[in-house]
Parts: sequence; C-alpha cells; structure tokens
Amino acid sequence: MNTEQKLNMTMLCDFYELTMGSGYFHAGYQDRITYFDVFFRDVPDKGGFAICAGLAQLIEYIQDLHFSEEDIAYLRGRNLFPEDFLDYLRKFRFTGDIWAIPEGTPIFPYEPVITVRAPAIQAQLIETFTLLTLNHQSLIATKANRIVRAAQGRTVLEFGSRRAQGTDGAISGARAAYIGGCAGTACTISDQLFGVPAGGTMAHAWVQMFDTQYEAFETYCRLYPNNATLLVDTYNTLKSGIPDAIRAFDAVLKPLGIKKCGIRLDSGDIAYLTQKARKMLDDAGWTECQISASNSLDEYIIRDLLHQGAQIDMFGVGERMITASSQPVFGGVYKLAAVEDGDGTIVPKIKVSENVDKITNPHYKKVYRIFDRATGKAEADYITVWDETVDDSRPLELFDPKATWKRKTYTGFRAVPLQVPIFQGGELVYRQPSLKEIQAYCRQQVDTLWDEVKRFENPHTYYVDLSQRLWDIKQSLLRQSE
Repeated sequence: MNTEQKLNMTMLCDFYELTMGSGYFHAGYQDRITYFDVFFRDVPDKGGFAICAGLAQLIEYIQDLHFSEEDIAYLRGRNLFPEDFLDYLRKFRFTGDIWAIPEGTPIFPYEPVITVRAPAIQAQLIETFTLLTLNHQSLIATKANRIVRAAQGRTVLEFGSRRAQGTDGAISGARAAYIGGCAGTACTISDQLFGVPAGGTMAHAWVQMFDTQYEAFETYCRLYPNNATLLVDTYNTLKSGIPDAIRAFDAVLKPLGIKKCGIRLDSGDIAYLTQKARKMLDDAGWTECQISASNSLDEYIIRDLLHQGAQIDMFGVGERMITASSQPVFGGVYKLAAVEDGDGTIVPKIKVSENVDKITNPHYKKVYRIFDRATGKAEADYITVWDETVDDSRPLELFDPKATWKRKTYTGFRAVPLQVPIFQGGELVYRQPSLKEIQAYCRQQVDTLWDEVKRFENPHTYYVDLSQRLWDIKQSLLRQSE
C-alpha cells in the first residue's frame, strides 16, 4: 500500500466487530436497533473530573464511513465472510442516531458521555474509533487542564510533538491540549489543520551554530525583532547567557523602540535561575522581558516552582502532557445498554461482573447536571431513564457514589441535560463550534466546579447518581442474573 494514500478509517476497527457483524447479518439481527453507551470508570491521576474531547474527529469519521473495493477484496481474502455480507458492506453507511456531551465539558465516571442508537452492525462497527478518539483526546485535554490550572493564569504552551506516541498522538494531542487550556503548540501541522496557534523560536543548535553566543542572539534579534525569545542556557546561564541576551536586546531592539522580548530556560535550577534572571533583566531596564521555562514539567513541578518564588511568565510543557505520562490510559468503554423489540419497545441490557466496578448501568439514558441557582456552581450529575424529566421545583435527593449511605438533598437548582444530538438518521444535526469556542466553553465550564473538586490530591467526591426508576431497573436485572 502507498503509505501516502489516505487511510480508510472504517477499517480502523477491531476484527471482532467484523466477525460479529457478519454473525448479526446471518442471524437476521442487522436491522435490530441497539443502544450503546460510552463512559469511563476512573478519572486520570485520581483527579476530581475529566475533560471531554475528540467529538469533532468522531463526526468526521462517521461522515466518511464506507468500505472501498480494496477493503472488500482484503476481507474476501480472509476466507471468513460470505459474499452476501460483503455486498452489504459495499452499501454500508451510518443511519443511526448519536448523542454526546460537547467537547470541553467536565465529565465524571459512569455517566454516558456518548450514546449510540443504531442498527446492530453499524453500532458495533464504530466501537473502536469512537473509543480511540474519545480516550486519547479526553486524556490529553484532562492533563493539559491540570497543568494550566497549576500555572495560575500564566501562559502554557504544548511542546510535546517529538515525544508523542505517533503522528496522531502529536497532531490531535495538540488539539486536545488547546481544548484543555494551552495557549498554543510547537506542532505546526496542528495549526494548519485545526488552528491551534503554533509558535517557537530557537533550539540550542542555533546558539551552537555561531562562533559566539552573542552573535547567535544578535542575529536572531535582527531577523525576528518582534518575536525575540532567546534560549540562554546553552553554556552558562548567569555568567554569559543572560548578559549576552541583554547585550543583544540593547543593540538591536532598543534602537527600534521594541520592549517586548523574552528569554527561555530549559535546564538547571529553574526557580533559582529565574529569580536571578528577573533581577538582571529588571536592572538592565528590560522589565517587560518575559521569562519562559521548559524541561520535563508537569502540574506538580509547576506548582512547586511557583511556591518557591520562580519568576516565570510562560511554561512550555512537552512529554508529560502529550503522553499524559503519569497515567497514559483514559479507560473509556463502549457497552450495550438496550435493544429494541420489533414493536419499538426498549429492552434494557446489563453486563454483570463479580468486579462491582464493571457492572454497567442499563437502559437508554439521559444525564443531567444539577446547578445551584444562587451560586451557578455544578453540584451533581443525575442519570435517568430516557423519558424521565427532572422537576426542579421539588427537592432532589442523591447518594454519594462512593458511600451510598450518605445522601444529599438539593433545592433551588436547575437541571441541564448534558448530551446534545449529533446525528439523527445518519445526518449531522450538530453545529460544530470552532476550536477557540470549545476552549472558551471549557474554561467557563471548569469555573462552575467548586475548588474542592479541582484539587489535585484527594478532591471532593462529585455526586453522580441514578434516578430511583433507573436504580430499580438495574436491581431487577441484577436479581434476574443470579
């Protein structure tokens, strides 16, 4: 295969989705309407919440679902699939419905982030890609949001392309990091494709290329006077790096009346060096010169640096963000929740396990977010059967998901449905926001969470509970499974 040829992502599926699809086809189940939920069980890094991301790529995938003749020929060559099933795949397209929580929304374990209602083969076939895009981008967006919050309003840039796990890890990872709050990326193609602002100045190789460090700095300032950020730690940061940077600023920028400039540190004792650098720059009259720091940063290191008085205006964060190295798996799953009988009756389904965490919540569901009317803060999420409504004029009692003997009663609230329709009858009905709009929405939604939920260590448990009707259905199915 020509590696430059565009891959047909329809074939990015687990092989069992095809064998099951063929089985459904020959059992007469290909048109049976099914309901699948996408949800996750644990917040990465033991945090209080995650950030939903990856929906745009799922939309693009659904709109392009098809099997090419090359795909059909490959499947025929496996000698597993009858010709009538291959003929079915030739005409394959998605005709179902999808609801999803919008990108940028804080999400919590066990609530349906995406719901798929579609004929059995269609719903089964999209499992892998749906999980792939949600798991990856939600993971990176969540990690980026933690890092951005640790920076306490200072600019954070994503610098991780060269350490990412594959090309898409770099490209869509930069997109997800932007949703989580990063101001930009070093990844040029992510700017070209998605509009994530790309930027950068120099590496150590630039400084080493010239006969002297000063010549390297002075040349760069002449070439890019409006974007002069100089990497000052190639040799000796305090003895020559910062003094040479000040000399270059004085020689090139000052005559032009340019006060905006910067230095970057990528090694050494960042807290100590930035404090010294700030004084040296201020004493030389470069009070508006920004100090950037990079070098294996994460939310904990950034928090400690600021606690130690580091003078940093901008953070460049690489491998620990783009790989979410502290917990590099999001753990979203795709589970059957219900099927429809021939008369359209929705029949709930449940997966039972001796591992309680793996028991699913059955049925076609809705998820509501409970906001306090007085404070505007998100208080809890409430999962109901699809045709239930929440009466916000009456008190609502919810149980602690980790300690079911604890309960909390909410009054003076408004209940907002979280999922919105994305596809209906296979047609896109969702107005896709711009990436900048998603980032702003994410910031606004995170602000609705209490600070206690946003703690890095031992965050407050956010209530996610089932309605009494849904709870009763679940218990009935569990009893039937005994």
